[in-house]
Order: sequence, then structure tokens, then C-alpha cells
Amino acid sequence: MKLNVYDRAGKDTSMVKKIEFFYDYLSPFSYLADTQLPAIARRTGAEIVYRPILLGAIMKATGNAGPLSIPSKAAYNIAEFQRWARRYGLSAKFNPHFPFNTIRVLRAAIAAQQRGRFAAFHSAAFRAIWEQGQDLSKEEALRRLFDEAEIEPALIEGDEIKNQLRANMDEAVSRGAFGAPTIFVNGEMFWGNDRLDFVEEALQRLS
Repeated sequence: MKLNVYDRAGKDTSMVKKIEFFYDYLSPFSYLADTQLPAIARRTGAEIVYRPILLGAIMKATGNAGPLSIPSKAAYNIAEFQRWARRYGLSAKFNPHFPFNTIRVLRAAIAAQQRGRFAAFHSAAFRAIWEQGQDLSKEEALRRLFDEAEIEPALIEGDEIKNQLRANMDEAVSRGAFGAPTIFVNGEMFWGNDRLDFVEEALQRLS
């Protein structure tokens, strides 16, 4: 089965220079990376390919453990998030409801990609979690997001959407991913918001 890959506007980008961005809306460092990737893409002439993945499932499949299991590491991650947000000039705050289940948000992102509504949905989802402090596992908050992006909630329950999310996760794991954000440039993997300089260098080498 051929898996299509999409940029922010929902355009198939199979044949262009790509930044393959595997992310979960629940990942604070995915949010940070997402705010910086468009500028990197402009500077390097690349297209961003957005690949939603369920972070918890990726970590389970690879035997990775999240920072919440170590209180001092969890506290450090929050501080680190805030440092990067200040560096980027973002009006961001660590979500008070963290962690919560984002599987329906991720399915909605795939539905939005397939229907040309991804640009409207994607940034709104990240802002809702990391700027507005919303819990998008709650039906009311999620429904508002669907309404803003003009996505029918029933769309995310289809097998095609579920299978695409599963395929994204299987591909990420098969290529070596163990967390989010994970970025690939020409097959080379980069993990974390703090590796974006290396991402840009890899793109420049392709020019």
C-alpha cells in the first residue's frame, strides 16, 4: 500500500526535498520544533512533511520511558520547555492537564490533511495545548477545535484514518524513532527540538 505524505497545505510532497516531521501534539518539544520548522524550510527550500504519531505508543514499542517516572527529570523537562519558549519568544506555558490522550486529535490531523484543512487545524491544536492550556481529551474542547477547522467528528472514526495513524507509527519505529519530535532529512534521523541546527545543516548539504 502506498502511503501518501502531506505538507501543511495538504499537498502530496513525495518528490521534493523534505523535512519529515514525526510529532505528537502532546509533546511539548514537538510544539517548540513546530514553531521553528517553517523558517528552516523557507531558508533551505524544503517542504515539511507532517507525520502525526501517538507518542505513548512509540515509547511502548521501543521500551522507552517518559520523564514522569522520574520526578526530578519531569521537573527539569518543564524548566527546559520554558527556557526554549523564552528563547523563541513564545507565549507558551506547560499544560496543567499534562499528560492526556491525544489519539483523537492525531486522527483529526490526518483527516484534515486528506481534506485540505490541515493548516487550519494543526497550529490551532498546538496552540490550544501549549498556549491556552486546554485538555483536548475533553469532548467540548475537541469539538471547538473541530468546528474551527471545519472537520466532521465522525471522520476520525473511519478505518482509513486509523490505519494511516498506525502506519505512521509503524514507519517511525522501523526507521529508528523512539520519541517525539523525530525528524528525518534524506534518511538521517534527528531527535528533539534542540537538534534543529543539525536539521538545517543536513538540508543545506542537499542543495
